[in-house]
Amino acid sequence: MRSRQPKQLLLAFFGEHVVDAATGPIRASALISVLEPAGVAAPATRATLDRLVGSGILARTRNGRETLFSLTEHGAAVLREATDRVRGPRPFDPQGHGWTLVTFSIPEGQRMLRHRLRSTLTWEGFAPLRDGLWLAPGEVDLAGSLEPLRQDLPPHTVIAFHARELAGFPIGESVRAAWDIEAIRREHLAFIEMWEDPAAVDLAPSALTVRTMLVADWLALLRADPRLPAEFMDAQWPAIRSAETYRRMHEKLAEASAAEFADLIEARTPVRRRSGRAAPPSAPSPTRSGAGRPR
Repeated sequence: MRSRQPKQLLLAFFGEHVVDAATGPIRASALISVLEPAGVAAPATRATLDRLVGSGILARTRNGRETLFSLTEHGAAVLREATDRVRGPRPFDPQGHGWTLVTFSIPEGQRMLRHRLRSTLTWEGFAPLRDGLWLAPGEVDLAGSLEPLRQDLPPHTVIAFHARELAGFPIGESVRAAWDIEAIRREHLAFIEMWEDPAAVDLAPSALTVRTMLVADWLALLRADPRLPAEFMDAQWPAIRSAETYRRMHEKLAEASAAEFADLIEARTPVRRRSGRAAPPSAPSPTRSGAGRPR
């Protein structure tokens, strides 16, 4: 698995606990108390919160000496779009049949917009097939996926098609060129190794922190796996096992982490810690493999 960066953990926290709940703004100190047991120091959390404000995902307010953060409409839309797959019953199955092709043109001066578009396409399973042409399995709901970007994208920036493979023009080699299938397998196996271990519930002294780490790793895995059709995989493809592992661990953490989240929101004290648990890790988990896909 990739190292857990502060941004990944914060987005996992807000997507898991905040986007569908009327919690109100959350104190910076509370967010720091969740990320510290995951090995993220307070200055790194504060800097990441500032960047998320700058990118329009979060809004900052003040209440006396407290700094508070809440999701913007744009941030909520981005996280809700991801939530459908995060919580879906078959997150690694293609969306329909055939292939979706996308080409786009964004001026050099709009690099941030280009990065946001590429990031959205990557989340939806696209990979660059050749210059200016991106490919994804199935029938991607591109209109829904690009809705958070709609007001920033100039007209006719993106052109998309749904296509099918033609006889005599097999797509297998193109698929293997666009995606490193063995690297994707390694991402699954690393996730399973980490979270199938019963001791994973004790990765941090807070169930809320462990659940945030779990969801961050799950998001990274979903991003790495483009949902290729089964004919490109072998009988030992580990996607089903990954999904079962995630749901099992998520359920195991649910009650304790929900109680800690309620404490976090309702009290002015940091996250309640479980007794007799492991000490916080000194650094984020090491990168075990890379699927070669941009984030």
